[in-house]
Amino acid sequence: MSAQIAIQSPADAERVAKANDLISPRFYTTDFAAMDALDVSPVRAEWDKMMAEYEGDNNHDHFQRTPEFAAEIREMDPELKKEFLDFLVNSLTSEFSGQILYNEIRKHITNPDIKQLMSFMARDESRHAGFINQALRDYGLAVDLGDLKKTKAYTYFKPKYIFYATYLSEKIGYARYITIFRQLEKHPEKRFHPIFRWFERWCNDEFRHGESFALILRANPKLLQGLNVYWIRFFLLAVYATMYVRDHTRPMLHNAMGLDSTDYDYRVFDITTEISKQVFPVSLDTNHPSFRAGLERLHRISDAVTRAKERGGIIGKLKQAGWALAGVVTFARLYFFPVKHHALPEQVRVAPSW
Repeated sequence: MSAQIAIQSPADAERVAKANDLISPRFYTTDFAAMDALDVSPVRAEWDKMMAEYEGDNNHDHFQRTPEFAAEIREMDPELKKEFLDFLVNSLTSEFSGQILYNEIRKHITNPDIKQLMSFMARDESRHAGFINQALRDYGLAVDLGDLKKTKAYTYFKPKYIFYATYLSEKIGYARYITIFRQLEKHPEKRFHPIFRWFERWCNDEFRHGESFALILRANPKLLQGLNVYWIRFFLLAVYATMYVRDHTRPMLHNAMGLDSTDYDYRVFDITTEISKQVFPVSLDTNHPSFRAGLERLHRISDAVTRAKERGGIIGKLKQAGWALAGVVTFARLYFFPVKHHALPEQVRVAPSW
């Protein structure tokens, strides 16, 4: 059962973008002084090479619409269109969230390494957000990003939480986009919108952003040791669970591409898990039947919460509370599920080879 609203006007699009529920992208702020104090000297050689790649800007001409773009837009089944527009608005919000955060860090620090990195990443995210907003404009649904920046609620995260969460969101973003791109590369007849043709080079931006945070984390090894490993486990589970629940509100979107939502998610998890071994000393056993059963239970609980909200009244509120508690218990069980441990490789960076 979908928790989406039908996006039929710019006001609807902005309402979805401003949502702050558990599975919606958020806007973040952080401790700028702590960001300013970061030291990347332990990974200087890899860092300088990465900065040269950003400077080279191999995607500087990628986010331009070709004359054929509008001609490729075709009518969709109403339910597919509803899910696709929800996908676009959530993707826009996520990309714009990164742009805002990176710009704010850049403005509030003097550390030359981090300032340069944040400038490059904000540049990339600005292009991504603008490109998605152009696609929404084709439907008369462009979001006022200036108003969104001023009115959407912000969540404070300590820098280390930013590192864990953003590293994972960038890497899982790569895995999501490349999986879709490869599927539609094999089955171009299922490419129901032209934006998917941009995904391969687009997701390489996401991959490089994740590499940046991998280097920051490896340059500060205490963030990968001791009690911080428990935070890593938390963010791994939170990101995977959020994706699983959100993607299962869009079954027709994946079906239209020839994908099954569950199979797609586990393909993405496999790629993300393999990549994240560059920096995280633990990984989740996402292929264990009991772990998969727990994610599926979270999905069913999310559907039950939606039904309770729609029911309303005292009974609806009581049901919401009961299902919310069930969600917390299920998440806790998944959190304490055994993880896999592994040594970190000597070389931090990996190539986007999927």
